[in-house]
Amino acid sequence: MNETLLQVKDLKGYYRGTFGVVHAVDGVSLKISEGERIGIAGESGCGKSTFAQLITGTTTPLLHYESGEVKVNGFDVWKISPEKLRKDVKCKLISYVPQAMQNSLNPVLKVKEFIRDMLKERTGRKYSVKEAREMAADHFKKLGLDTHVLDVYPHELSGGMTQRAVTAISTLANPKLLITDEPTSALDVTSQKRMIELMIDIQRKGIIKSLMCISHDLSALNQLCDRIIIMYGGKFVESGKADEITNNPLHPYTRALMDSLLPLERQTKNKLLKSIPGAVPDLRNPPPGCRFHTRCEKCMEICKSAEPPTVEKKGRSVECWLYSGEWSK
Repeated sequence: MNETLLQVKDLKGYYRGTFGVVHAVDGVSLKISEGERIGIAGESGCGKSTFAQLITGTTTPLLHYESGEVKVNGFDVWKISPEKLRKDVKCKLISYVPQAMQNSLNPVLKVKEFIRDMLKERTGRKYSVKEAREMAADHFKKLGLDTHVLDVYPHELSGGMTQRAVTAISTLANPKLLITDEPTSALDVTSQKRMIELMIDIQRKGIIKSLMCISHDLSALNQLCDRIIIMYGGKFVESGKADEITNNPLHPYTRALMDSLLPLERQTKNKLLKSIPGAVPDLRNPPPGCRFHTRCEKCMEICKSAEPPTVEKKGRSVECWLYSGEWSK
């Protein structure tokens, strides 16, 4: 049985400020085992990036951990000290590549100089630029990346190369779990393919054990991931094998997401695209019952008042009254 690398139980994280309280992540649970590649999909504002931050144990201003459990290889990231989190968990067990990864590099330092400073911060030991470059060069070669990247400033790199370089740097310490947020966004099709191939290669070569990829692009997740989780309004509404989620979605929201994608296959080239009516809910005041009911074509009276149970169906998990009790098909 594969080792459990990440265990999340009933996690809640809210933004608090003069604007009120935003229930961005509102009671979600997840388990990632060694060898898995998990995708999390949903519209902008559904809580994907917030969830990733909460897993790392370090959040941006205004985002507050409220309750729940996040264990990374046995370490509860919200119960251990910040020093232990920095030394024993980050980079070694879990590494996070944020959505704005182009801003991760220092614009006034060459990439090799940035890596030198990063190694010093992580280990407490002073490295020369030459030592840092040699360590990084071996890693880049293993991943098939041009080592010339190490000798230039960030502004001299293309967007695609920057994203691949930051991903490679994030795996220098061979973390067990890599979390990437929108790794293929703002890239052309060729660069997207290279990025997907890089992430698969990182796992195939044993540099990481598991991957969690956050994206609004279901087609990219279908190519990269074994399992996909659909998130809406701060909650997980469906999860299952990637091909089952994309080919036979159960939750009305997942179906709506698939209907809004541009079809590329010949047999569906005449398919009409459908937009999802309405907008994502204001999570300062989440709607009662199912949070998708205000936009759902299959909405029933019970959906407006009672939160749907989590139902196991066809090997998948789905939160929808359509598949529970008297509403089941």
